[in-house]
Amino acid sequence: MEEKTLVVIKPDGVERNLIGEIIRRYESDGLRIVALKMLTVSKNLISEHYPSEDEYLISIGKKSEKAGDVVKDYREQGLMIVTAMRNYMTSGPVAAMVIVGENAIKRVREITGYTDPTTAEKGTIRGDLGQDSILKANSEKRPVKNLIHASGNKEEAEKEIKLWFG
Repeated sequence: MEEKTLVVIKPDGVERNLIGEIIRRYESDGLRIVALKMLTVSKNLISEHYPSEDEYLISIGKKSEKAGDVVKDYREQGLMIVTAMRNYMTSGPVAAMVIVGENAIKRVREITGYTDPTTAEKGTIRGDLGQDSILKANSEKRPVKNLIHASGNKEEAEKEIKLWFG
């Protein structure tokens, strides 16, 4: 089934001149880029993208624990990460794109690799090009610089595409 999904190359990917390499990996798997723009993200947009809802914050906090961190309060940990991510995502230009193809959401996430570059499989973008880890980022009270945001499911993709592209 043909789907659309959102991918945002984060400031670390733009700064490291990886836009072309990242796009090449998606396109070489038969996916198509149907919208692409570079922008400096506003505080309003990023606050909608990374919400402060408890369920979301708790899920983010649990990723820290999965990475090996000791987490006493998932919501508090998630809020720290989301706040830092909002600041990071507005710190420099990003490249946002809509990608289309058969099972695009699942395929994009497989090509991208797991959130933590240190545990992402080799052959994925984060596994090959990532230089950070969740544990290091948490110890420094900052978000993990993992190159890319990719929508996680159909509902998220639809919401994010509308948010980023109108």
